[in-house]
Amino acid sequence: MSNDRIITLIIFRYLSRDLLITSLAVSAILLTIFLSGKFSDYLDDAAQGKLAVDVLFTIIAYRMPNLLELILPLGFYLAILLAYGRMYIESEMVVLSATGMSQWQLVRITLVPAALVALVVAAFSFWLSPLGAQLTEQVLAEQRNRSEFESLQEGRFQAIGQGRIMTYVEQVSDDNKRLEQVFVAQQDGQTNSTIVIAETGEQAYVADYGQRYLVLHSGHLYEGHPGTSEFKITKFDEWGRYLPPTTSEAEFESEADAKTTTQLFAASDLDSKAALQWRISMPLMVLIATLLAVPLSKTNPRQGRYLKMLPAILIYIFYLAFLINARGAIAEGDLPVWLGVWVVHIPFLVIALLMLNWQALLQSRNKSVRAAHA
Repeated sequence: MSNDRIITLIIFRYLSRDLLITSLAVSAILLTIFLSGKFSDYLDDAAQGKLAVDVLFTIIAYRMPNLLELILPLGFYLAILLAYGRMYIESEMVVLSATGMSQWQLVRITLVPAALVALVVAAFSFWLSPLGAQLTEQVLAEQRNRSEFESLQEGRFQAIGQGRIMTYVEQVSDDNKRLEQVFVAQQDGQTNSTIVIAETGEQAYVADYGQRYLVLHSGHLYEGHPGTSEFKITKFDEWGRYLPPTTSEAEFESEADAKTTTQLFAASDLDSKAALQWRISMPLMVLIATLLAVPLSKTNPRQGRYLKMLPAILIYIFYLAFLINARGAIAEGDLPVWLGVWVVHIPFLVIALLMLNWQALLQSRNKSVRAAHA
């Protein structure tokens, strides 16, 4: 093996190891931040009775692939900026240039770990994320069909029905299906209020309509305006109130997210086509973002290593935001499927190639100008 190949192999191992370690560290930090926000939302859902507390960690585990699908490309992008930025500041890149390494050789070396990350992202995007979405939907379906009284506690005011109904129960049966000595209050509009006091209560689920009802027995119904004597009092043997379906932060925006990739290929609806292009976009985004990050990581030691971080992060945010908007436009029929997300990828690929060839283009232009003046 020649000396040049040995040097290239050493450089490749050094850069790849540095990038992958930095990428793992950055991705772990981003995952912790995102999980903290998601867990806070799920705790809020549990407090409102939308989710049972014992399924929170199960849902988080099922949602993890979807989060990693978004976090890993960003983590690798930031890793390039941080690792190469440090090498420019510490003049390591100057040493590598002295060994004959050009920017395009650096790009080729960087694309190898980028391809590895893209394969991992593809596994999440095409397989693990849809599987996680399916399992999450199963858990949420069980939560929607469960008795909402499972979240009620004796002797406490709590909200049910998406927080629209305030309840107080003196006693809950062991199976969480039957309530004793129930107080229910609901605000209708700006002024009207409905207050119900009943001896017992239960939840009824009508499978034919997929609707839930709060059914109370042996009580009184008070309807009127708070602060006035304009109240209508009705005694009843049985009284029912429709409970709106619960929604949770754990739910996916599109039903296509829970479909397998094979099903998306066979589907003809716009939502499925948009979801399929989105899944293809995630690993592709890793490679294009890599081409963007390499020239953006080039830093002048006098300027500081973080000078280009803000514009580089903004470019990535715009890239991801345009992809999200393109998916929505495809699903709504506002963007042709044949054009799809490629209308976003191609311009950013062109921008990356221009930045990589910018010095060569400037030199070529300068030569042309000097030749014209000669």
